[in-house]
Amino acid sequence: MLLQCPSKKSVCIGLIIFFIGGIGFAALDGAMAYTSRMEFCVSCHSMKTNYTEYKQTLHYKNASGVRTTCADCHVPKAFFPKLHSKVFALRDVFYEMLGTIDSEEKFEAKRWQMASRVWDKMRANDSRECRTCHDYQFMQFAEQSSRAGKKHNRTDMRGKTCIDCHSGVVHEEPLEPEGFALESPSQNAG
Repeated sequence: MLLQCPSKKSVCIGLIIFFIGGIGFAALDGAMAYTSRMEFCVSCHSMKTNYTEYKQTLHYKNASGVRTTCADCHVPKAFFPKLHSKVFALRDVFYEMLGTIDSEEKFEAKRWQMASRVWDKMRANDSRECRTCHDYQFMQFAEQSSRAGKKHNRTDMRGKTCIDCHSGVVHEEPLEPEGFALESPSQNAG
């Protein structure tokens, strides 16, 4: 059986679908870029506390002048992990709109659960976003504090990831609710 040339109608429909798909993809990519901006991240009332904490850290102000943003730590660079992260973040927007975390008191009451989800995500991806800037291969262990240099340089660090030791670096460490095990903070997180 010989292959037939597609009809003009089929070609037109295919081009229209391709064009609409391209516009949809560009719109989605633009929306993800817009919602990754620092101004967008801190526009929710519930993020004001996080932003204040962040401004007191070396990730905000330091001798080298390098500054990270919310997206540098919380949004993956690759498209599909980024899309997954954005869908995951809709939960916070939803709870902000419902009023579940719209005040500092309500936010603090949920902080452990929210932090636990982020920590679990970071453990699952081996602190991927941290590693876009921090790389063991290029660390100068002798330039670090004695304790940090030894820990970073040890071969038995396998199985651990950045968040296991650095969970309170940018945001205040939440108070652990009674009955939660330190080894698995999100075990009971809802």
